[in-house]
Amino acid sequence: MTTPLTRLGPLSLKEFFTDYWQQQAVVLPAALADFRSPLTPQELAGLALEEDVESRLITHTTDAPWQLRHGPFSESDFTTLKHSNWTLLVQAVDLWVPAVAELLEHFRFIPHWRLDDIMVSYAPTGGSVGPHFDYYDVFLLQGAGRRRWQLGGLCDSQTPRLEHTPLHILRDFSPQTSVDLEPGDLLYIPPGIAHWGTSLNDDCMTYSIGFRAPSHAHMLSGVANDIAASLADDQRLRDRLRGPSHQPGQIDGQTLKDIQQLLHSYITTDRIGQWLGCHATEAKYPDLLEPNPVDLHTLNLWHQQHIQLAPVPGVRLSYTAQSDTHEQVHLFAAGKAYGSSADTARLLCETPHYTLSELYATGDKDQVQSLICQLCGDGVLDKLLW
Repeated sequence: MTTPLTRLGPLSLKEFFTDYWQQQAVVLPAALADFRSPLTPQELAGLALEEDVESRLITHTTDAPWQLRHGPFSESDFTTLKHSNWTLLVQAVDLWVPAVAELLEHFRFIPHWRLDDIMVSYAPTGGSVGPHFDYYDVFLLQGAGRRRWQLGGLCDSQTPRLEHTPLHILRDFSPQTSVDLEPGDLLYIPPGIAHWGTSLNDDCMTYSIGFRAPSHAHMLSGVANDIAASLADDQRLRDRLRGPSHQPGQIDGQTLKDIQQLLHSYITTDRIGQWLGCHATEAKYPDLLEPNPVDLHTLNLWHQQHIQLAPVPGVRLSYTAQSDTHEQVHLFAAGKAYGSSADTARLLCETPHYTLSELYATGDKDQVQSLICQLCGDGVLDKLLW
């Protein structure tokens, strides 16, 4: 079974988080020394032919710089490409390839609610997506071939970009350092750091393990909308007027403080946790979730057969403690909240697969059975197929 990394190349995890995480980029040579790409370029191209798979093709020439096309593609799209200067990117490959999904277990030292997905790219010599920056943390794992990464300075929304291209290509890129990655090498890049990767040969495959971070605006609007949806229309502002106003045109400071206090009373950690848990675990492709109703008879058969259960590919689970008890938690899966014991939630969220015996040992059997039936019925938990 794949285990979480305890070191990142030459760095201990403590050194990495103290000196680099969300601060500066760092090359981590041989962090996954035995890793070799479980996919060939042809297999990746095959995924890009599928209707349900999100894929992109980026080409770059002097006459047509940084062009973007979206899949699904056809075989002729690839046979007509030139021999260099293009890149195929396939999103969420962990949904489709078990060996790629197993990579995520290496990164369980980062809260799983932050995880986005694993994007895999292939590029022949000269292939690139151009100089750019991202708003999320990313580990770039070299799976095959060699890629040269040039790293620049810190960027933000005001940094100039090229016009006349759908890609967010930096207009002025000044590399500060350069490194060539070999298979098994990792490059960590925090949000905002400019970077530009270019394939050095014809078998270059890179695995991008991305960790998302919601914007302040998105969090504020999300929590506010979640709270507003739960309030009745007759909940209205009441002021402190106890006599006539001598300055009727003024919104007085006490009124502003009262409104601030009122709004603040709604934004509790429980409310934030409810919104964040649902948001962070939302399925990226919800149409792929298929309900799988089970009953107690089915659970008894699985129990006798020592069947292992696991979240279906692409499903993320998280939990938050309830404010009034340490025994019960809010469990979140695919954007929905469930009640659970703390021990059951920990096993579901922090272990890749489990038997019913293991689950029953975490709490009241009837409650655990009810929860498992709900999770299977909502299409987020099933028998382990891999």
